[in-house]
Amino acid sequence: MDGQHSEKSQSDTTADRTSSAMSQNPRAAQRQAGTRGNPEGDAPCPASHRISSPISRSMKDLSCMKVPQDPAHRDKQAHPTTILLCKSRSSQAALMPKEHKMFMEEAYNAAICFKMLRDLNGSDPLHLKYIIKKIKGMAYRAPNLVLETIHDYLVDNPEISSRHKFRLFHVLEAVIEASNSLEEAWQKSFMQLALENMTKSTELEEVYQDAASDVLLAICRHSWRMVAQHLETEVLTGVFPHRSLLYVMGILTSNEAIFNEGEKACWEEQLAQLAVKSVQFLNTDMWSKELLLALTKPDRTHQEQPPEKAFLFIYYGLILQAEDNSTTVRTHLRTLLDTSHQWPKQREGIALTIGLAAARHLDHVWAVLEQFGRSTPIKWSLHSFCLKGRVRRALTLHLCPRCGQNAEDLQWKWASSTILLSYGQMAVRAKAHILPWVDNILSRMVFYFHYSSWDETLKQSFLSAVLMLVGAVSRNEGAHSYEFSQVSELLDCLMVLMEKEPRDTLCTPTRQQTIHIISSLCKLRPPLDLEKKSQLLSTCLHSVLALPLLDVLEKHTCLFLEPPNIQTLYNKTSSALDQLLQSFIMQSPTTDELHLLLSHLYPWLASEKAQERQRAVDRSTALLRFLSHSHSLDPKEDFRRIGQLVGMLGILCQDPDRAIQQSSVEGLGHLYQLLISQTARAAPMVNAQAPKQLSPASVDGAPVWSSGDQKTAPPTPPEMTFPKDHIFQLDSSQVIKEVMKHLTKAELTDLIWTAIEGLGSASPFRVQAAADMLLTTIREHGAKLETVANLGRAIHLQLCSVCIPQAKEKALHAITLLAQNHTPELVATFLDFSVPLDSHAFCLWRALGAEQPVSRQVLAVLLAWLQERALPPGPRDGSPQPKDKPCPRSLAAMNMLHELQFAREFKKAVQEAFPQLLLALLAQLHYTLELHLPQEPHLPQEPLLPQEPHLPREPHLPQEPHLLQEPHLPREPHLPQELHLPQEPHLPQEPHLPQEPRSALEPQPGHEAPEAMPSPHSTSLEALKSLLSTTGHWQDFAHLELQGGWKLFSTIDTYPQGVSLLARAMVQNHCKQIKAVTSQLLPNLQSKEARERKVAILILTEFLYSPTLLEVLPRQAALIVLARSLRDPSPEVRVLSLQGLGNILFHPEKESLLRRQLPPFLDGFFQNNEQVVVQVMGTVSDVLHRLGAHSAAAQSLGVAINARSFFDDAGPSVTPSPRDLQERDGIRAAAMALFGDLVAAMAGKELSSLRTQVHQSMVPLFLHLKDHCPGVVTQAKFTLYRCAVLLRWRLRHTLFCTLAWERGLSARHFLWTCLMTHSQEEFGIHLAQALSYLHSRHRHIKTWAALFIGRVPDGEQRRHKPAVLHF
Repeated sequence: MDGQHSEKSQSDTTADRTSSAMSQNPRAAQRQAGTRGNPEGDAPCPASHRISSPISRSMKDLSCMKVPQDPAHRDKQAHPTTILLCKSRSSQAALMPKEHKMFMEEAYNAAICFKMLRDLNGSDPLHLKYIIKKIKGMAYRAPNLVLETIHDYLVDNPEISSRHKFRLFHVLEAVIEASNSLEEAWQKSFMQLALENMTKSTELEEVYQDAASDVLLAICRHSWRMVAQHLETEVLTGVFPHRSLLYVMGILTSNEAIFNEGEKACWEEQLAQLAVKSVQFLNTDMWSKELLLALTKPDRTHQEQPPEKAFLFIYYGLILQAEDNSTTVRTHLRTLLDTSHQWPKQREGIALTIGLAAARHLDHVWAVLEQFGRSTPIKWSLHSFCLKGRVRRALTLHLCPRCGQNAEDLQWKWASSTILLSYGQMAVRAKAHILPWVDNILSRMVFYFHYSSWDETLKQSFLSAVLMLVGAVSRNEGAHSYEFSQVSELLDCLMVLMEKEPRDTLCTPTRQQTIHIISSLCKLRPPLDLEKKSQLLSTCLHSVLALPLLDVLEKHTCLFLEPPNIQTLYNKTSSALDQLLQSFIMQSPTTDELHLLLSHLYPWLASEKAQERQRAVDRSTALLRFLSHSHSLDPKEDFRRIGQLVGMLGILCQDPDRAIQQSSVEGLGHLYQLLISQTARAAPMVNAQAPKQLSPASVDGAPVWSSGDQKTAPPTPPEMTFPKDHIFQLDSSQVIKEVMKHLTKAELTDLIWTAIEGLGSASPFRVQAAADMLLTTIREHGAKLETVANLGRAIHLQLCSVCIPQAKEKALHAITLLAQNHTPELVATFLDFSVPLDSHAFCLWRALGAEQPVSRQVLAVLLAWLQERALPPGPRDGSPQPKDKPCPRSLAAMNMLHELQFAREFKKAVQEAFPQLLLALLAQLHYTLELHLPQEPHLPQEPLLPQEPHLPREPHLPQEPHLLQEPHLPREPHLPQELHLPQEPHLPQEPHLPQEPRSALEPQPGHEAPEAMPSPHSTSLEALKSLLSTTGHWQDFAHLELQGGWKLFSTIDTYPQGVSLLARAMVQNHCKQIKAVTSQLLPNLQSKEARERKVAILILTEFLYSPTLLEVLPRQAALIVLARSLRDPSPEVRVLSLQGLGNILFHPEKESLLRRQLPPFLDGFFQNNEQVVVQVMGTVSDVLHRLGAHSAAAQSLGVAINARSFFDDAGPSVTPSPRDLQERDGIRAAAMALFGDLVAAMAGKELSSLRTQVHQSMVPLFLHLKDHCPGVVTQAKFTLYRCAVLLRWRLRHTLFCTLAWERGLSARHFLWTCLMTHSQEEFGIHLAQALSYLHSRHRHIKTWAALFIGRVPDGEQRRHKPAVLHF
């Protein structure tokens, strides 16, 4: 079957055909000629000729042997034979001369090659592969020997099979390609062999012809001009060229590796000349028909176009280009367009032909395409004509209107794709002539984009066409002088194309191509407007940065037959995106343009997905690296709004993804270099060359891992090479600080705004990093910041969303640092959102005063705002204030002065500012009363409980040591001490556990501001109360609380009495702040505000009774001050000044006069008119007060006895009327008040008789705490407290709290315990008094007396048993 028999017979007769072989073998012919010229005839014969007969016989013998069918066995048998031959020949050659040895080796190798060529006729694929490999290896060592052997074999065996010859052609091609040079004789010989077999028809068909053609192509590598000459001769015969000729010319046209440098242009020139010579064939019908038939012939595979067909499209286009007759050109182009457009390679070939023709016939080609685009098949294929066209065609062709497809539909379905590609090829081939046509071409491309049935085919055609057009325009130097009006519409199409790309796949280079097109279009005129540029950036960034991880992208391609390299495709797409950004900045090298680009990257830098952040930071770093290296920015441009970029990159320096960290640090390094470069270029300096990239090594040596855009991270070398610039040697925090040094105030502000915005992120690392950035920036540059008011407001808004304690602490610490230089601005800002006050705002206030000097300044600013006292925005007619209107800062300052008294950060500052605060709060109370604002309903005054505050307070240490272990009593929130009562194991206790003090920077959870805002008046009053309690003036507070004196501040009429009562309490308690308050109030007497002068004069008139006053204000100076106040514009101030001038301090003679009036007053206690008695007792109290330090000690015993006798005034034995009971209640209350005033006046004087009266009054006062009259109860409490102070009881503060607010068993037990503990010597008197109250007509008093007796210890009961049994 393979022609083996014929091969044997030919080998047997080889010796008889020596002369013919000589004629066919050029090397043998040359040698024969040399022999004839040798007279001695000793020239060696060719090895092939001399051994041809023996080798043929040897091969014949071997061929006659029975060859096993097993390929492996056959292979094993062949190799040992060769080895034995080699050994025998080598052993014999050792004894022969050198020339004979070389001859024998050459003969031996030729025989081996001959045998292997014969074995190519086998059918074992593995053995054939082995033989071909061996022959190629031999060809690399001795190509001439192999070529000669192949030639001889083909000549000696002309009847071998086509398959065998096919394999020989492949071997011959490989040998020729392996040869460094090919002799001319061999070129001609093998070229003739190839030309003879290229057109030969065999059972192998085109495969055989292609193998022969490949031999010709291999010869072209050594001498393409000779081959081209033969090809040209064959083509110009007038007969349509054979397919193999077109195949060779197609390979020559497409494969540049065949030619040496510069030779490809020569071939193209020769091809153009060939086309010119072939123009004559266009008018030959047979030639034209065969051409069209070859062009429309279906390909073996529609994915790849055979070389002959690809060349034919080029050849056809060149012929039409050379044609002078435009009618002929139009006719041929229209005929070509009327062929099928179903297959992609066919469409590309048609477009190439049209483009080549357009190089010389642009107008005619445009007309043909326009005419073709208006044809009926094209209209039917367009989207806008789909419905009507299909229905009409269905009625004509009897097709289904719904699908309406047949073979003709497929032929024209993608015709618009051909038109698009044709436009692109026109632009490429027309070169400089295309510029006036660009807008027309773009308009047609946009039309087909919108109205064609969109699919992947049309998309790729559209992109290819636009790429060709844009590339042609970009390469044209005259493009800058044109304005292209259709660029905007084309960009819209590209954005639509990008948006239609699948969001979760990356299988094609569509994104990359589209971005490249956009980059090129942006360089054309007119320049893009800001809106269009922003749309392009948003679309491109979203299409690339929002892609899933590369692992996910690869999963979408797992079912592809030829899956793309996702890593490479993504890298190219990212590179295209970088080029787009660089193109924008090159077109407009300004900082505004840079800000525009970065502003579109900022949302991606803050993305919650790590891969999106990494891609965005890589793009930002690449852009900064480009700017740093290219120095493309205008040096006159000042960097603006760069602070946001520093903030974003600084935050990403703490990203969990190490790759993002490194890229962010590198970006900051390049930004630093860019800032330095801009400064250096502005001033004449030499710029140092910047490094290209930062080393990816981490500081701690940990491996760098990415978010998934890099398939494998390169191993970190042990010694990393860093750029020379010092900025790349620093860690991230130091880099940020270095960059900050070169930022302006506005840029630093932008940086802080970015950090504040990061506090509201949902990512914990961003919140922590933002807090670090904020703290670092304010610590380094807080002093020179501007618009800190807005910054403080923004921090407050973000603080509520910060859930990380460390981040919140750093943010608050930043406020503390910011307050060092911007206290007034921050205070004013915080006041705006502090009504109502929430826990986050309160944390900001506490942070504001964390440093002692700043806390003093905060209080000073608040006092300044308090004195503004602007009218509130609400109506003044008594209606509620609208909630949507902000409260004035004056009232907000009042509220904050109240709240800050409980913050430990302001404790010392409040104590130091007590005089200013006292006077300011009293003036504020008067101000709120003047406004007639609606007030909250008053709580019952017995007891008068202070208002609940908005936030929990810091617990305050007691002012005196606790001697007993006491359980906690519920205290009013404005009191500073923890209350302790002595424990009694046999009685049930309900102690209140103390609260641990909270950190100054920790929010108070669960204590948000109530919805119903307290009135300004109640807030002012609570602030005054808390001022006294938190600064250690609880005794003054107790005086007003136990007397119910706070209600005096509720009306404008009783307000002076309240102020006087407070000042009197300070005098009686020997307040240490009297001197400071006096020094502060003296300037207030000259204030423009009448209320401030009124407050000052009220306090001063009471302070005249304090000896301490004279240390600050001597007597004569006081007279001058009061005399000056007599000329005050306010009548109230003048009256109060006149009263002050009547003080005993200025009239010592009044002392004796008042003392002489006391006995008559005491006689008045026994008047029948009970109202007169009450008034007389009040007068005696007033006399005692006016005497002050000069009190009547001699009459004190008489006053005490007379006053105490009215504690239990029961009146007549008959049942009294309700009016009588009310009057007698007034007498008891007045008597207790007088006794208390006497005790206060005698404080500090050792009078044993008075102390006895005080001891005897304790039980009645104690039991009257259960009196039915509230007024009596109030006076009993206050007098009991004053007596305890005189007797120097311990735990007086706890006693006050118990008397003021406690109502349970614990309060009663504590009072009884105090009484029994401090009055053991007078216990008999107390027991007798308690026994007497068992007969009281008041049920509650009687019950308390019995309970008191029941509490008497057993020892005391036995000692006083007769008395107890008697009662």
